[in-house]
Amino acid sequence: MKRIKSVFIIAMIFVLTTIWGMAQNQEINIEDSAEVFLEEYSDAFQENFFEALKQKGIENYDKAINILLECKLIDSTSHVVDHELAKVYYLEEQYIAAQEYAIAALLSEPTNLWYLDTLVTTIQMQGSSLDQTNLNIPFENNKLKENLALIYFKQKNYQKALTALTDIKKSAFTKDLSAKINDSINKGEVKKSKEEVPVQNEIKTDPIGELKAQMAELIVKNKISELVERSEEAMENYPSQPYFYYINGHALNKSAKYKEAVEVLEAALDYMLDDVPLLNRIYQELVDAHTALNNSSEANRYLRMIKPGF
Repeated sequence: MKRIKSVFIIAMIFVLTTIWGMAQNQEINIEDSAEVFLEEYSDAFQENFFEALKQKGIENYDKAINILLECKLIDSTSHVVDHELAKVYYLEEQYIAAQEYAIAALLSEPTNLWYLDTLVTTIQMQGSSLDQTNLNIPFENNKLKENLALIYFKQKNYQKALTALTDIKKSAFTKDLSAKINDSINKGEVKKSKEEVPVQNEIKTDPIGELKAQMAELIVKNKISELVERSEEAMENYPSQPYFYYINGHALNKSAKYKEAVEVLEAALDYMLDDVPLLNRIYQELVDAHTALNNSSEANRYLRMIKPGF
């Protein structure tokens, strides 16, 4: 059990940042460090696993998949490797393969929030949903249903979130999440009704918001060099905004300028307050940069700082 926890901690850091802000009321007990993983697995498995994560970080997905398959030959029961394969196949847009490995990972650990999220998003990318598929998923597991409700809540799919909570035994968790879902629905209805009434107000500009939107577009279009330039300008104009430091560090990592990325990302930490999702993303970039620089001790240090569930 100790070994499973340790490997899980290593792998979950490289999730899509996909579930930012999720499960804020859940706490995951992290007692074991990455060093335990290194002690308990063979040198070959260690080397291959970390090399696969490195290759995934630099978007060399084919190589990452091949190396992870080598890990499966060493330990065919590793559900953490199954999950990593699911994520890399997802990034490669090979959704059927991603779904198969995501199911294998989830069946090995049905209560794992991250495994379920990967499966849900993979199925959604195929134009379907978990409740429309005939998969051998243990829906009788209350924890799995709670996680599913959290995932739908994060996606703002409030009706599906409520449906997922319907058959779960009432608890403090279900009451709290149901209240949040209903509150979000009510706020959405109020906002919609206000939008239907034309109001002649002065248009207020949001320069920081506009910059963030422009940078998001550059990320989607993979215009990394332009992203480096724009984020540097934003850092000069808004030196106390850690988000722009994060974007610059991300762009530098994509440009294989790992030492520069570390400097910028560490500077971002000086301006952080209570934005835990953004802080996790900064730590994620630091992990990637130090991994690329073969600074395993620093990579593991930042790895342990990431707070799960956000």
